[in-house]
Amino acid sequence: MTKAERKAYVITGPTSGFGYRTALEVAEHGTVVLVGRDRGRLDEVRETIERAGGHAVAVVCDLSDLASVRRAAAEIAALGLPLAGLVNNAGTGQIRATKTARGWDTVFATNHLGPFALTEALMPHLPDGANVVFVCSGVEDPERRPAAIAGFRGARYISAEASARGEWKPGGSARPGFDAYATSKQCNLATVMAFARATARLRFNAVEPGFSPATGLSRDANVVLRFMGRYVLAPLAPFIRYWSTPARSAKVITNVLLNESGATGVYYDERGKPMLGSTLARDPEFQDRVVAETRALLATAVA
Repeated sequence: MTKAERKAYVITGPTSGFGYRTALEVAEHGTVVLVGRDRGRLDEVRETIERAGGHAVAVVCDLSDLASVRRAAAEIAALGLPLAGLVNNAGTGQIRATKTARGWDTVFATNHLGPFALTEALMPHLPDGANVVFVCSGVEDPERRPAAIAGFRGARYISAEASARGEWKPGGSARPGFDAYATSKQCNLATVMAFARATARLRFNAVEPGFSPATGLSRDANVVLRFMGRYVLAPLAPFIRYWSTPARSAKVITNVLLNESGATGVYYDERGKPMLGSTLARDPEFQDRVVAETRALLATAVA
C-alpha cells in the first residue's frame, strides 16, 4: 500500500494519555492526523510514529478557540488525504474554573464546543460509513456510584449558552470544575446519539475509557495527587472495576474507530461492551436540544 492509498484518521489530543496510545495503535492501520495545541509535542509524536514505519501529519489546534478549530478543519481538508474516521479524544478537567479569551468556560469549550465544531466541519469530508468516536465519561450520570464517590454529582446542564458562561444547575459538586466536566461529557454523549439518528451515512459512537490515574487530564491537581496517580494508583488500575490504563483504553477506542459492522449510536465501556448513559442523555428530545443549542451558540460566536 502506497502512502497515498493509506486511509487517514484524525485524532485530537494525541500527545498524552489515551490519545497518545490511540495514535500509536491507529498508526498501524493508516495515516494519523495529529491534532493538538503544542506543535513541539505533536512533532514528537509524529516522529515516534514515523520511526516505527508509520505516517503522521501534525495540525495545530486549540479546541477552546473556535477560530483555531475552523482553521484546523480547513487545513485538514486541504491535506487531500483519504479521511476515514475521527476520534474526538482531547479534553481537559479543572478543579478551579477558568475562562477562555472569548469568556467561555474553558472545560466546556474544550470538551464540547470545540469537538462539536470540528466534527461538523469535517463531516462533509468523511466518506459514507466512516466512524466518528467521542471519548466520553460516566461521570455525567448522577446515578453512577464511582463518580459520586469521587465527588461528582452528574451533569448540571441548563443550556449551551449557560454552560459556556460557566453556569450549572444548583445542587452540584463542591468543585465547580467537576460540574463543568460532567456537563461537557453529557453533551458529548447527547451529540453522539443525536448525530447517529440524524446522519445515517456516518457512524457515531462513544467510549467511556475508564478511570486512568496515570493520565494528565486534571493538570491543575497538586504535585502529591499527580505523583499518587502515576506511581501508586496506576499500577492497580487493571484490577479495579471501572478503571483502566491508557494502553487498554486505546485498544477499545481503536477497535470502535475501525469497526466495520455499521454499528452507530452505541456507548462502549472501558472493556468495549455496550453500556447506558444517564437517563437524560438517553432522551432524544434532550439530545436534539443540546445539538440545536450548541449550533445556535456557535453560529452567534461566528457572527
